[in-house]
Amino acid sequence: MDVTTSESVSKKKGKTKKLKQKIKTDEAPVQEMEQAEIEVTENKSESGACFPPTFSVSEIKNKQRRHAMFLKLKEEKRKAPPKEVPKTIENQRIYDETTVNPEDEEVAFDEGTDEFSAYFNRLTNPKVLITTSDRPRGRTVRFCEQLATMIPHAHVYYRRGLALKRVIPQCISRGFTYLMVINEDRKVPNGLVLCHLPDGPTAHFKVSSVRLRKEMKRRGKDPTEHVPEVILNNFTTRLGHSIGRMFAALFPHDPQFVGRQVATFHNQRDFIFFRFHRYIFKNEKKVGIQELGPRFTLKLRSLQKGTFDSKFGEYEWVHKRHEMDSSRRKFHL
Repeated sequence: MDVTTSESVSKKKGKTKKLKQKIKTDEAPVQEMEQAEIEVTENKSESGACFPPTFSVSEIKNKQRRHAMFLKLKEEKRKAPPKEVPKTIENQRIYDETTVNPEDEEVAFDEGTDEFSAYFNRLTNPKVLITTSDRPRGRTVRFCEQLATMIPHAHVYYRRGLALKRVIPQCISRGFTYLMVINEDRKVPNGLVLCHLPDGPTAHFKVSSVRLRKEMKRRGKDPTEHVPEVILNNFTTRLGHSIGRMFAALFPHDPQFVGRQVATFHNQRDFIFFRFHRYIFKNEKKVGIQELGPRFTLKLRSLQKGTFDSKFGEYEWVHKRHEMDSSRRKFHL
């Protein structure tokens, strides 16, 4: 019994070995054919020719074909993928529903009946009173004086301890259309209150990065008495339109181009950058600009209806700290 079982097991093992050898012999040509096809497809060029795995263009003996192949490879390298547009805070800005369409009839009607309509209808001429907080320091006083030389029909008066509620009626009785108050902290200007008279509104700004004329490099001569041009950039929302109209109403209607002076209010990420330049015509085609100063940056804190009233005033808009912390891509102007 043991002999028969051992013989049957050996016969079975021999059969399995023969089957494996047959399978290997059948699979070998198939695998060789697949490898050959892969090598052919990898080594094929656009011209349809097959090349060995270590092929280089210099091995082509025909000069014309070698040159044509070199040009094709060069064109393939030049075809780089398109560059992606870099992500910035401006192009990632959250869309504001109050963005103004210039052709909107409702916006045109509101602008025709707001507090600045008298100025834009040429019924009033701007006249600005510039004052400071109590006991101003030298830097704040010089800043006010330079603002007065830049804004036509501007006058500088000192507070002498008077409250703004008592100053505003006197300004209205003397025909002033604006009251500008420069506040300071530690001898540095840090705030600006701009009140449109007689019906408001009143805007409160934070002032930073103040540079007077003597602190600027390569500045030009002092500005002349000519009326400058006014440029307002990127005031796109309803709030931005009202702030831009407030700045525009500071200056007279018709600029005097002979003076070649321009005042720019540029809004970027709700920071309003002010610059005062003079055009310099080098020739008929080239034009340069020369900064005259002063320069400063504004950040809107609040917009109040009517004239200044810290206790009972009604606010149209107030800057909220938590909104700025929650989304750095949301802008209001």
